[in-house]
Amino acid sequence: MGGSVKLTVQDYVATVVMDRPPVNAQNSEFRQELITTFDALTDRNDVRVAILTGTGRMFSAGADMKERPDPDHPGEYWHFNRLARECFNAIAECAKPVIAAVNGPALGAGLGLAASCDIILCSDNAQLGMPEIDVGLAGGAAMLQTLFGRSRARRMFYTGWRVPAEELYRTGVVECCVPLEELMPEALKLAAEIASKSPIGMRYAKQSMNTTMHMPARDGYRFEQGVTVMLSKTEDAQEARRAFIEKRKPVFKGR
Repeated sequence: MGGSVKLTVQDYVATVVMDRPPVNAQNSEFRQELITTFDALTDRNDVRVAILTGTGRMFSAGADMKERPDPDHPGEYWHFNRLARECFNAIAECAKPVIAAVNGPALGAGLGLAASCDIILCSDNAQLGMPEIDVGLAGGAAMLQTLFGRSRARRMFYTGWRVPAEELYRTGVVECCVPLEELMPEALKLAAEIASKSPIGMRYAKQSMNTTMHMPARDGYRFEQGVTVMLSKTEDAQEARRAFIEKRKPVFKGR
């Protein structure tokens, strides 16, 4: 794949690299490339998990401020917003788990990309921030509140504070804070662990996480029990049980 999004696949792990120098600013073409990429990953049998990262020392500085819609042109702003929203949704709704390897600042819509992923890893030069208040905008509150508690989310939203990776790790928002050269090895190690699980089981696992996230506990657990019943009938689930009893590694077929 050309353009601003580079895709490689090896050992069931897809690595998606945002490559739009100098700061991976998101314009419409870039967002459409991400949507197309993650939609395709859902259907690829050679992919069980994905890693999203950026080139150099920048994850994404957010929306490309050179491409702002004209609010006086009917429909233009709504189309712009729809594309941004669906870019995040394409990642969140991808049937495969997505790991964000945040290799530098993730700001505004860049934070939105990271927040759309299942698991976030950071290099020690990374930051998460929503500086919309400083550029005459007010988007991103929903994304902030998926990652942070009430006080922290509002402080960030009202001030534009960019939270450093060390603080993100200390407070449990991200899974690691490592030197930049160690970030991709950490992401690949985690991806390999996820890829070793049953691919059909992992699809059900992500579906359960996405569906129950905003459900009351009682309803969420009932939904999960239904998923477990469906999963128990698969060949992979039966193989997992046999392997556990026989004290060996399972051999999954994805069905």
